[in-house]
Amino acid sequence: MTRPPVCSVGPVPFGGGRLALIAGPCLAESADLCLAVAERLAELCAELGVGYVFKASFDKANRTRLASPRGPGLADGLKMLADVREKLSLPVLSDVHDVAQVAPAAEVLDCLQVPAFLCRQTDLLLAAGAAGKPVNIKKGQFVAPWDMAGAVEKVRSTGNEQVLLTERGTCFGYNRLVTDFRGIQQMRSLGPVVFDATHSVQEPGGLGSASGGCPQYVPALAGAAMAAGADALFVETHPDPPAAMSDAASMVRLDEMAPLLRRCLAVFEAVRERPA
Repeated sequence: MTRPPVCSVGPVPFGGGRLALIAGPCLAESADLCLAVAERLAELCAELGVGYVFKASFDKANRTRLASPRGPGLADGLKMLADVREKLSLPVLSDVHDVAQVAPAAEVLDCLQVPAFLCRQTDLLLAAGAAGKPVNIKKGQFVAPWDMAGAVEKVRSTGNEQVLLTERGTCFGYNRLVTDFRGIQQMRSLGPVVFDATHSVQEPGGLGSASGGCPQYVPALAGAAMAAGADALFVETHPDPPAAMSDAASMVRLDEMAPLLRRCLAVFEAVRERPA
């Protein structure tokens, strides 16, 4: 299986033949939650030899309803992420939704994430690239895998070669997503590919006032993505998903992460080329 160029997020390589994990709660609900989730996942990844990047959003700008919680905001959210980075020595990632967020976020984050709905926003992609940090571009639900070449080109035009691509499902009618695993192979020609297992089982707006989801399918889709050649896994996880402030219907329980990651690692290693 041909390897794409390696992208390094802090000390964690993506695309170098070692499985990497991006994971954390959907929202940075509190400093205590972020630290607790990050610490548990760091222990698990260290045990399994998996590279780990902590993820939490300081702002969810695309909630279904105006009244839905958006998170702590830029200043407080970045402080929570900085605490995780400093106290646990972990690289951290979060999404930016506006050019004005890029510079302050880049002072704290090890990787800037461009949300799926914004993956064609030229000014945002150029600003993220120019910040000099790795950029994780989530493939829009409305974009063909091969058309992500344009988004990658925009970032790399700034001189920044550190680009990740994340598959998170494609629109299939209303409130449904489907994953075409051929897209993982097609996007690997552009850079390392991450599979977002929890957003791929999301049902956007499916609950009327919020998004639904089918987290029981996460293990099957995550395993299939590993077999299809994904370089990394993206999972949103929470100690008590029903109580979460965002994506409650699709997140994985924190105590279910160990069997999920062990399963994915076994598939990942089984399909990778062995050194001669």
